[in-house]
Amino acid sequence: MTTAPRIAFLASEAPVAQEALARLTTRYGQEAPTSADVIVALGGDGFMLQTLHSTMQIDAPTYGMNRGTVGFLMNEYCEDDLPDRLTAAEEAVTNPLRMRATRVDGTVVEELAINEVSMLRAGPQAARLRISVDGKVRMEELVCDGALVSTPAGSTAYNYSAHGPILPIGSDVLALTAMSAFRPRRWRGALLPKPARVRFDVLDPGKRPMMAEADSRSVRDVVSVEVATDASICHRLLFDPGHGLEERLLQEQFT
Repeated sequence: MTTAPRIAFLASEAPVAQEALARLTTRYGQEAPTSADVIVALGGDGFMLQTLHSTMQIDAPTYGMNRGTVGFLMNEYCEDDLPDRLTAAEEAVTNPLRMRATRVDGTVVEELAINEVSMLRAGPQAARLRISVDGKVRMEELVCDGALVSTPAGSTAYNYSAHGPILPIGSDVLALTAMSAFRPRRWRGALLPKPARVRFDVLDPGKRPMMAEADSRSVRDVVSVEVATDASICHRLLFDPGHGLEERLLQEQFT
């Protein structure tokens, strides 16, 4: 007989997620995340990212059930046969990006991003950026509303809304995507190898201030931002068979 997995349920503050938490813990029990075999996140994609950030030091995969809106990173919500679903689930592994942002006052802030690191204008005028890859300047000046570096897992989020490419989860590439590029006209970005180190330098930060975001963790008044994959951290996501990230990425491109 297969032993049922020990489950730690985590839920967003949304009433529908809290109701699901109460029902599921009554039915299947509740384990502490540090001693659980699997973490079940109840909420939307935003809560899934929050859960992955908060549990990255725990060696347990995360299975999401959608109690939010889009739920791209989540499985369908169903209370029946949960232990069997967890046992049969397929695993996808993704590495986060590490952002190192330097502010005008010289302070340095580091954050991790599972989806993307974004550079956003913080004033009324378009931003001016210099872009370097692996220490070599690739674009002397990009005039735009912003730019981002996306992982494959995040390629259907902000990156896709900015007309960036959808990346298969297994691909060893990152997407560099511009937002409302003014010069060069209609520049849509580039595909970079996963180990690439990207640097954004803000040109004229006094007149054209910019902020940086790593999965919505914001740093204001930045003068430079470095982005690179952190291969030392692996996030393990579980999906129902036939409904994993690879399948969802394909569906997004044909619907």
